[in-house]
Amino acid sequence: MKLKTRLFKHFLQILCIVALSLQTAVAQDFHTWSYHRNRDHLANLEYTLARSPLPKRGKYDLIRLEIVCKANQLQLVVDSNSLITSQNQPFDFDYRIDKQALVTIEMRTFSDTRRRAYNDEHALAFAEALLNGKSVFVRIHTMLKNILSGAMPLDDAREPITRVLADCGIQRSDLSNETADYGLTEFERDLKRLPTTQQRQLLNRIRQMIKELDAR
Repeated sequence: MKLKTRLFKHFLQILCIVALSLQTAVAQDFHTWSYHRNRDHLANLEYTLARSPLPKRGKYDLIRLEIVCKANQLQLVVDSNSLITSQNQPFDFDYRIDKQALVTIEMRTFSDTRRRAYNDEHALAFAEALLNGKSVFVRIHTMLKNILSGAMPLDDAREPITRVLADCGIQRSDLSNETADYGLTEFERDLKRLPTTQQRQLLNRIRQMIKELDAR
């Protein structure tokens, strides 16, 4: 009887330690950037992601950002606790790094949810911007015409994001070489500041320069 009692107490102690460890891990996941390795059981595919912490409660909406590497394809994912728009529909997503100008890109909800969305085209530029900043502010324009917003620190984002980029075969040194002088993020930001007519003129000039370089 005494042996059973001691074993039961020992089991309870182990259970408490495990529960405390899980609670600490979950709490840390809510407040820091974290790296995860998951599996898409439907596609039988393993993928990795860097997940943002949740914004401050009461001040912002419940939004989380993810940089995902799946099938060697980098993807930006936003996850919201609130309705964004109908399934498989586009919407505007704004982001600002530190005190830089606001950048707007188009995202699209997944086909099976109205609260989770993705963008492939701007994923690398967004990840690069996160690595070069100290904080990020985001806004989601919903189908109900209201705006969801959130802000996350980037102090501990470098390690998990860099790991996801490496999983997709993108090295940090590659990004540094591409953006040493003037990068795509800065170009897109500056282009949005120009009137539509000047945007067309500039893009036509760039197209002409590329043609001239190809002809050499």
